[in-house]
Amino acid sequence: MEFPQQQKPAGDGKIIYPPGVKEITDKISNDEVVKRLKMVVKTYMDMDQDSEEEKQQYLGLALHLASEFFLRNPNKDVRLLVACCLADIFRIYAPEAPYTSHDKLKDIFLFITRQLKGLEDTKSPQFNRYFYLLENLAWVKSYNICFELEDCNEIFIQLFKSLFSVINNSHNQKVQMHMMDLMSSIIMEGDGVTQELLDTILINLIPAHKNLNKQAYDLAKTLLKRTVQTIETCIANFFNQVLVMGKSSVSDLSEHVFDLIQELFAIDPMLLTSVMPQLEFKLKSNDGEERLAVVRLLAKLFGAKDSELASQNRPLWQCFLGRFNDIHVPVRLECVKFASHCLMNHPDLARDLTEYLKVRSHDPEEAIRHDVIVTIINAGKKDLNLVNDQLLGFVRERTLDKRWRVRKEAMMGLAQLYKKYCLHHEAGKESAQKISWIKDKLLHIYYQNSIDDKLLVEKIFAQYMVPHSLDTEEKMKCLYYLYACLDTNAVKALNEMWKCQNMLRSLVKELLDLHKLPVSEANNTAMCGKLMSIAKNLPDAGKAQDFMKKFNQVLGEDEKLRVQLEMLISPTCSCKQAEICVREITRKLTFPKQPTNPFLEMVKFLLERIAPVHIDSEAISALVKLLNKSIEGTADDDEEGVTPDTAIRSGLELLKVLSFTHPTAFHSAETYESLLQCLKMEDEKVAEAAIQIFRNTGQKIETELQQIRSTLIPVLHQKAKRGTPHQAKQAVHCIHAIFNNKEVQLAQIFEPLSRSLNADVPEQLITPLVSLGHISMLAPDQFASPMKSIVANFIVKDLLMNDRSVGNKNGKLWTTDEEVSPEVLAKVQAIKLLVRWLLGMKNNQSKSANSTLRLLSAMLVSEGDLTEQKKISKSDMSRLRLAAGGAIMKLAQEPCYHDIITPEQFQLCGLVINDECYQVRQIFAQKLHLALVKLLLPLEYLAVFALCAKDPVKERRAHARQCLLKNISVRREYIKQNPLAQEKLVSLLPEYVVPYMIHLLAHDPDFTKPHEYEQLKDIKECLWFMLEVLMTKNENNSHAFLRKMVENIKQTKDAQCPEDAKANEKLYIVCDVALFVIANKSTACHLDSPKDPVLPNKFFIVQDKDFKNDKEYLTAEMRQMLLTGKPKPAPVLGAVNKPLTVPGRRIFTKTTTASDTASNTSTNSSPLSSSTINKNSNSIAATESSESRAQENNENPVIKNDEVKKEEPSQNVTPDAETEASPVKRRGRPPKTAAAAPAGAEKEGAVAQTGGGASRGRKRAADPNSSTESINIKMSKQQQQNDEGSKRQIDLQRWSFVSRGNEKVREETGRAVGTLALLLGSEGDTEIELESSPEGVLCGRTDRGRHPLTQGQSSCAAWSGTYSQGDTKSTRVPSGRQGEPDSGLAVKRKPVKVKSRL
Repeated sequence: MEFPQQQKPAGDGKIIYPPGVKEITDKISNDEVVKRLKMVVKTYMDMDQDSEEEKQQYLGLALHLASEFFLRNPNKDVRLLVACCLADIFRIYAPEAPYTSHDKLKDIFLFITRQLKGLEDTKSPQFNRYFYLLENLAWVKSYNICFELEDCNEIFIQLFKSLFSVINNSHNQKVQMHMMDLMSSIIMEGDGVTQELLDTILINLIPAHKNLNKQAYDLAKTLLKRTVQTIETCIANFFNQVLVMGKSSVSDLSEHVFDLIQELFAIDPMLLTSVMPQLEFKLKSNDGEERLAVVRLLAKLFGAKDSELASQNRPLWQCFLGRFNDIHVPVRLECVKFASHCLMNHPDLARDLTEYLKVRSHDPEEAIRHDVIVTIINAGKKDLNLVNDQLLGFVRERTLDKRWRVRKEAMMGLAQLYKKYCLHHEAGKESAQKISWIKDKLLHIYYQNSIDDKLLVEKIFAQYMVPHSLDTEEKMKCLYYLYACLDTNAVKALNEMWKCQNMLRSLVKELLDLHKLPVSEANNTAMCGKLMSIAKNLPDAGKAQDFMKKFNQVLGEDEKLRVQLEMLISPTCSCKQAEICVREITRKLTFPKQPTNPFLEMVKFLLERIAPVHIDSEAISALVKLLNKSIEGTADDDEEGVTPDTAIRSGLELLKVLSFTHPTAFHSAETYESLLQCLKMEDEKVAEAAIQIFRNTGQKIETELQQIRSTLIPVLHQKAKRGTPHQAKQAVHCIHAIFNNKEVQLAQIFEPLSRSLNADVPEQLITPLVSLGHISMLAPDQFASPMKSIVANFIVKDLLMNDRSVGNKNGKLWTTDEEVSPEVLAKVQAIKLLVRWLLGMKNNQSKSANSTLRLLSAMLVSEGDLTEQKKISKSDMSRLRLAAGGAIMKLAQEPCYHDIITPEQFQLCGLVINDECYQVRQIFAQKLHLALVKLLLPLEYLAVFALCAKDPVKERRAHARQCLLKNISVRREYIKQNPLAQEKLVSLLPEYVVPYMIHLLAHDPDFTKPHEYEQLKDIKECLWFMLEVLMTKNENNSHAFLRKMVENIKQTKDAQCPEDAKANEKLYIVCDVALFVIANKSTACHLDSPKDPVLPNKFFIVQDKDFKNDKEYLTAEMRQMLLTGKPKPAPVLGAVNKPLTVPGRRIFTKTTTASDTASNTSTNSSPLSSSTINKNSNSIAATESSESRAQENNENPVIKNDEVKKEEPSQNVTPDAETEASPVKRRGRPPKTAAAAPAGAEKEGAVAQTGGGASRGRKRAADPNSSTESINIKMSKQQQQNDEGSKRQIDLQRWSFVSRGNEKVREETGRAVGTLALLLGSEGDTEIELESSPEGVLCGRTDRGRHPLTQGQSSCAAWSGTYSQGDTKSTRVPSGRQGEPDSGLAVKRKPVKVKSRL
């Protein structure tokens, strides 16, 4: 556009000034110039655009004011006045300016722009003129004239820079508005915004500039909002060049693009409409740092409070979520941090985030897993509705993280949520219910082995679950209802926590007691032992031990400190007093002050664990009051979410637990009165707990609370006579614990109960038997003689040896407690009475223990049906087997009885762990573990767990392995902590279990064919089950010690049957398998053994020095099969037209499936490189047998054939094997007959497909068409009995006893209380082989071998009782001769050696 020609002033170029204004030249002074210019300014201000005459008149003056004299005048006042004049001139002459020269216009606008800087000082006298200048320019839009200039951009840049630089917080809104109008008009009315001009705007958004001048930022922000439609294209072009094309040189702001995007998005997302797709491209950059920068940016954009970017741009959102799985750790970490803001600001996106957070909660990086927890917990603390159950589940999982930092964060986060929403109810009952699981989960963590976890749980309990800072009543109410709402495992954990704290208090008390004794070496040794025990209960045991030694030294020097500590652990210390003591002790140990004092921190850990911050006498009184309110129905039970009955029962249980740890806090008449009320309640559990509380806390009732005593005694008598069994037990123990005349009190219970025993009414027998048993155990001297008569004439003769009722023949192996017949419950209690009676006497002078052990062995041999009358149901037999096995195990805990338990009886007891009933196996294993872990049972019983390798249920095998790990750990730790234990290593060192294990496996009833692969593989698995745990570490060259031990066993004879060559051969074969396993596991086993192992004389007889057994009992082929699961490949030529065979196995074909290739043990745990072993396909009949057998025990896991294959794939089955994997075989009984059941029979009959009629803890599928060479039995009535196949007959029927030279079967009668026939024969004594026809039930010993006899036992197995003095009834030994009609068996006789034991 061309500018018009410059106008010429009127009057031949003469400058006309306003009236009263003299000529302005450089000849006059500045003051005079200013004075005259002010008048000129006034004139122009009063003029408007319509004054054509004046416009023409003062045109020359307008041109004159643009001269160099004015534009470059050094006086700022002159310049300001000139600028005001020029601004008015542009207003007056608009739209055409009087200046036509481009250069002159540029100079003028640059001059005006420079004057605008005067706006900075609002306090300046001239500020109003500067404001007038700005207002005039903005109103007229004078700068729009510059659009016609080629270099107008320079003017605009200067203008924008000036305005952004001068604006400050002293400017009012009008100033900002005029600036905005001025700049926005330039942007909106121009042809576009250059990059340089855009930079002058955007630079104010950069964080550094933003912080320097907040007003400039606000101005730029407002400007961008106003001009968004115009400037968006320019912004998109800028980011396109920088982000996509990589042209960072286009602008100095290129390195700040992500900051700018964030700011622009916050100003108006429309500014970035075209930019966002470019970020998706950047998210996929190969540069990790660049991806990180984009992720940081987008995290802020997506997470912003009112951002709708995720919903508006789904592709970008999905691309961003993909960065949660970025390979670059910082990127993943940034994504996780973003999730917290996103959850809080955009709950609707929680579903999208959940799956990605789930993956990141398992991230290999500890920091990321930690931040996932922080993210979820922060959102949950803001509003629980922001986090769904799945997100909380991730935090729950991380409480078991392998890293302590992550576990701690997860536990503390959950604790904070629990306190906020469950304790304080900040979000109502629904939210509290949503996270009600937290309390249980946090307490479950107390089961973890780490002491750090335990300490944190204690801290959480004291600060978040039951805050110790609350008032006593509020605190106890919190505890009362918390205890009522906890699940069973959480209750156990809480009880264990109190128990551990009480134990630690006891250790500190014992340490303080040692300080009171004179200094001596023995005293110092004892102190070291206590300090080590205390240190084990603190974090970082190594440092804790050093700090405890230092603390002990301080205690020895500071008597006041000892007094404070004694007061802290005193039973009478109150919670408030405990806080004072802790504060005082901490204050004494604070000096000298240090920034970090690890010693003080460790002592604080100790004080926190031993200080009674919750329970004292006042607290117990508060709990009792709450209990009374629940009983009266005035408590807030329903509001707290529990029923009154639950509150009462759990409240009593809580008091019962506290009565163990804080007994002195209960000693008040008010407390005991409330407990007496509980004794009268109908709830059995409540009364039982109340009695136990009296037992634990009532030692001073006799002397100080006579009224309570007089009321309590008749109640205890009544409970001992007619209460429940548990109440009777607690009542007897309570009387024995708190009364001085306990003999008189117990006699008053004993005499009427002993006279009222009546076996015909078993329902009324159970409680009397419990009371009598515990009385005889607590007062053996007083009641030994009358108890012997009761045992002989009633317990054995009338109760155990008689079956008065017929059990339920439903075929189930286990039923609930309510379904068990009263007679069987009475028999179980009778067995327990025998054990308690013997445990009370603790001697075997009357040989009663021998008789009892024979009776219990008979119970196991007869599978629980002692009388063999077949009246007892399967489930009742399971109960009796469990009771008998547990009784032997209980007696073994007493040294005087352990010595008389024979190896045969030990084996019978151990085989219970392979019982056919799942519950029997489970309960027996738990009892065995508990007794072993407390070091109550001898080491040999640890070997029983080796038999668990044959259990078909994976969970049972896993449980047994955990038990082994725990027991071995306990024993090793005990040896380390107790120097005196070095003298008893034979009974404590876990490695010494190996001889007992080898002997037990050598006499395994399944181990009948020692040269067959299948049976050797079973032995190998049992050995490895134990050795794997023992050989985890090679401490003190233990691998060589094990090898040496096994080699030494091979140089001995079996003490159980030393002259039986076959038995000794089996022992040596097991030794060879053990050596094979050890050698394949360890490369260090061939080193020299550190010690010469000691073998138990009870199981092994040492041979002469000349005896040397160096025979290899495992062939090379057998070793190869044990190693790889298959024989060595035959030569190629030898394999032509000839199928490969395995010795002793029938040729068969089988399609290998995926399940067949699985291994019974993990590949990293087996010592052998187990390969796939093809197994024989089971017949349909065998499959049905397996399934129906598992279903008999309807509460057991149903294990079908294919499931067994998956669990036990390494157990190959040979077609001609005597036992196969169908039913779980019952262990611990000799052979007998049973009626056969057809292969297609229903469940009750389908059990009989395999040897033994009962199984042992694993399943083998039988081949109904198989027959072996060893079968030499004629079943004369077998076919006739097939029609009755649905009737199960697995009970003990007839025993045939054969002696050398085909002697006649002997029948003997023992003069005792019920002589019972037992078969306890072994090779060398009496041998019987019984097998079934293919259609029948194999009830012989083909599956389980023979039960061995010792020198003291008869081959005809007559058991003679020694309980009474006179003659009693005798029971004929039932016999089964070949060809007898009722036998159904034919006996294959072998020459045997008969030993008499009568």
